[in-house]
Amino acid sequence: MWTDFILAAIHHVLVFSLFAIISVEIVYAKPGLNADAVRRLGLVDAIYGLCSLLVIAVGFSRAVYGLKGWDYYEGNILFWVKIGLFAGVGALSIKPTMAFLSWNRRLRKDPNDLPSDAEVKANRKWMHMETTLLILIPIVAAALARGMTD
Repeated sequence: MWTDFILAAIHHVLVFSLFAIISVEIVYAKPGLNADAVRRLGLVDAIYGLCSLLVIAVGFSRAVYGLKGWDYYEGNILFWVKIGLFAGVGALSIKPTMAFLSWNRRLRKDPNDLPSDAEVKANRKWMHMETTLLILIPIVAAALARGMTD
C-alpha cells in the first residue's frame, strides 16, 4: 500500500508541475523577448522535458507496482487514451523545443540575434495546443480511476 501511495503522490506532483512549467513557458514566451528571456525559456523547457520523462517513468511504475497492477491497465482503453494524449502533448512540444534550442544557438553566435515577434507568437500557439491536450489527461485519469470503461 505504501508503494502505491508514494508512487501516486509523486505522479500527481509531477503532473501538476507540468502544468506549472508550461504556464511559465507561455508567460515567458511573449513578443519582445530579450536574451535573458530566451535563455530562461531554454532552461524552463529543459525542466519541462525532464519532468515529462519522470511523469512517464513514475506513471508506468505506478501501473506495474501499484495496487491495481499491470493487468488492470494493459487492456484498459482509457489508460491507452491517456498515454496517447500524453504522446500528443510530447509531439506538440517538439516545435517549441526546437525553436528554443535554435534561438539559444543563434544567441551564442550573435548576442543580438533575437527571435522575431512572429516566431514567438507561432510557438505560443503550439504551447497553447499542448496545454489543451494536457488538461484532458486528468479528466481521462479520473474516469480510469473509477473504472468507467464498462
